[in-house]
Amino acid sequence: MSRASEPELLVLHAVRVRGTADDGAVAERSGLAAEVARELLLDLEAFGHVTWAEFAGTGGWSLTGRGRAEDERRLAAELAADPTGRAAAVVREAVTAFDPLNARLLRACTDWQLRPADGGRLDVNDHRDASWDGRVLAELADVVDGVRPVLAGLAGELARFAGYDLRLDDALAAARAGDGARVVGLGTASVHGVWMELHEDLLATAGLPRGA
Repeated sequence: MSRASEPELLVLHAVRVRGTADDGAVAERSGLAAEVARELLLDLEAFGHVTWAEFAGTGGWSLTGRGRAEDERRLAAELAADPTGRAAAVVREAVTAFDPLNARLLRACTDWQLRPADGGRLDVNDHRDASWDGRVLAELADVVDGVRPVLAGLAGELARFAGYDLRLDDALAAARAGDGARVVGLGTASVHGVWMELHEDLLATAGLPRGA
């Protein structure tokens, strides 16, 4: 049976996965009511786990070093609470399955931005070659299909992994409909943005640093 994470972990981990996030983004990512997420953020701030910063009229929460350590402690405790050890095994299997898919997605995102040119150079992709872009989108769709069983296995053990597939589908559908920013655009609404969140979530849950 899928395990629901504690609200405190959902909020703390939402800040980690998003990098920087305001109250609304944390509430959306954690699946909690806005007022609940806000109260927990203030509690976490009081414990020195998150900090608020503003720049050029916008602001967001980010983890402190202490908060990152607390997130790692809570993630490890969540896996350890499964007496069968199945959740931890599924996470390890997911990391192994994710690695080759990640390499393919990063390559496809590069191909969306750059194209081979004369003399072995790479030029910025101007998106006038529909066949090139179509091939990239087809590769992205294949990668998204490939990660579905990985996500299903994760969500079957840890409920907070549910929804990544729907977000990837939404971004990919928008890209195919002509919104090129939904491939590698900034923010969390692009295929690349959702994938990077998933990557951070998976590595953090497995207790692995990026590049491991």
